[in-house]
Amino acid sequence: MTKSILKSVLLFGTTLTLLSFDTPTGWFNAGSKPKSYDMGIDKGAGQDGKNAATIKSIDKKIHGFGTLMQQCKPDMYLNKRVRMTGYVKSENVTTWAGLWLRVDEPGSQQPLSFDNMSDRPIKGTTDWTKYEIVLDVPSNASLIAYGALLGGTGQIWFDRITIEVVSDSVPVTGSANRKKSATLNEPTNLDFEN
Repeated sequence: MTKSILKSVLLFGTTLTLLSFDTPTGWFNAGSKPKSYDMGIDKGAGQDGKNAATIKSIDKKIHGFGTLMQQCKPDMYLNKRVRMTGYVKSENVTTWAGLWLRVDEPGSQQPLSFDNMSDRPIKGTTDWTKYEIVLDVPSNASLIAYGALLGGTGQIWFDRITIEVVSDSVPVTGSANRKKSATLNEPTNLDFEN
């Protein structure tokens, strides 16, 4: 009888964990292992005491990542530089976490520009910290995608995300726009000096 009650309590607790976060309107779960994470709104956990979004690992070992993301048409940002700003707090992040921003072009698997903070990862346990990503949105952009990601285990909260146009004097943080063609006219830099 005691084992049966314990199993019910454990099952009920697991069910609560799996259903504890509602997906925010306009956002969706993605990543290489989205089912390994619980993602959504954590009520009252925001930097200002209101709601925040969260990504929390539910598996003990994860070789991959989960992201809570949005995507929008780039029309209002074409030929402009944009800055994504947000606040992130972390707890026991084993691999890394970060905000991310990507600018896509039609029919291509490669983004025009991209930054996922992999060169300045969030790890371990941190308090609310402001992060920024700055990218150019070229005239041939077809989509802007953005969000937060968690690789490995742990939990992150993110809040107060903004996307705004900034001047060209603000430095770009991610990869520069890729060249229009990866095919060269002739062999180049074969001695690796440039």
